[in-house]
Amino acid sequence: MKIKKIVIWALLMIILIFGASLGYMVILDIPFIEGLYMTIITVSTVGYSEVAEMTPLAMWFSIIFILVSLGMVGYLAKVVFDFIGEANFNLTWRKRKMEKKIENLSNHIIICGAGETGINVIKQMIKRNVDFVVVDHDQKTIEQLNELDCLYIFDDATKEDVLVQAGLEKAKGIITTLSTDADNVFVVLTARQLNKDIHIISRFHEKSAEKKLSLAGANQTVSPDEIGGKKMAALMISPHVQFFVDNIIDTKNMSIDMEEVVINETSELIDKKLRDAKISEKAGLIVLAIRRNEDEFIFNPKADEILKVLDNMIVVGSEEQIQKLKVMANDLD
Repeated sequence: MKIKKIVIWALLMIILIFGASLGYMVILDIPFIEGLYMTIITVSTVGYSEVAEMTPLAMWFSIIFILVSLGMVGYLAKVVFDFIGEANFNLTWRKRKMEKKIENLSNHIIICGAGETGINVIKQMIKRNVDFVVVDHDQKTIEQLNELDCLYIFDDATKEDVLVQAGLEKAKGIITTLSTDADNVFVVLTARQLNKDIHIISRFHEKSAEKKLSLAGANQTVSPDEIGGKKMAALMISPHVQFFVDNIIDTKNMSIDMEEVVINETSELIDKKLRDAKISEKAGLIVLAIRRNEDEFIFNPKADEILKVLDNMIVVGSEEQIQKLKVMANDLD
C-alpha cells in the first residue's frame, strides 16, 4: 500500500513539473527546455538566474508553484522515509523474533545448506513437524525459506560461532548439504568437536569424500546421485513397490508413515514377548523389524521375540498409532 502511494505521488510530481514547464513556456514565451530549467531551479530552490525577465504574472506563478511543489516534495519525502523506516523495523523485528525462537530450541535438527538437496530435506521436516533451523548465506535461498516460514540464520555454516548460534550444543542432529565436499567435511569436524553425541548426516559429491566425512565424525553419508540411480532402477524393476515406499515417506496420498520407536528403560514392553505386548492390538500398527545393538537386525520378528531395553522397533502405521506405541515404549522425546 505504501509503495502504491509513493508511485502515485511521484507521478503527481512529474505531472506538476511538466505542467509548470508549460506554464513558464507560455508566460515567458520561452522554449520548453528553458521552461523545464525554470521549473527545476524553482522547485529545488538552488537560486540560479532566470532565463527571461520575470513579469508580475510569472512571479505569482512561481510563488504558487513553490508553495505547491514544496508541500508535495515534503509529503513524498515523508512517505518514502516512513516506508524505509517501517521496512527496516519489520526486518529487525522479524530477525529478533526468529533469533529468540532459535535460542529456545532444543533437541532439534540443524540443516546446513538449502540448495536442491537441502530444500527437499526441509520440506520433509515441515511435513513431519520436526523442529529445525536452517543455516545458509544465499539471498535467493533465504527468500524461499521466508515463503516456507522456516527458522533460519543468514550466515556461513562453516563458521563455528554460527553453528553455536544455531544451537548445536542442544541439537540432536545436524544435516549438511553444502555445495562442496570440503565445506561439508569442515562442518562435520566442527560439529563433532562441539557436540560429541550429536547425530551427523552429510551429503557427499565425490566418492573420495565419503571416507573423509566418516573420519571427520559423520554417522551417515549420502550421495544424492547414488540414491537417484537406485530409485530409477527400482521404478523400472518394481514400480508398485517403489510407489508404496515413496508414499510412506511422502504422506500426501496415504495416511501411513514409517517410524522408529525406541524401548526405554521404564517401558512396559521390556522382557515381554511380542505377542504378549499386544502392540498390534493396542496401537494398531505393524512391527516390520527390530534393530538391536549396532549390527543386529531382526526382520519380520516372530511372535515369541522378547523385547529388550533400547530395542529400536521399525514400525508402519498412522501418526496417531505411532504415538500410542511411543507412549507404551516411553519414547516421548
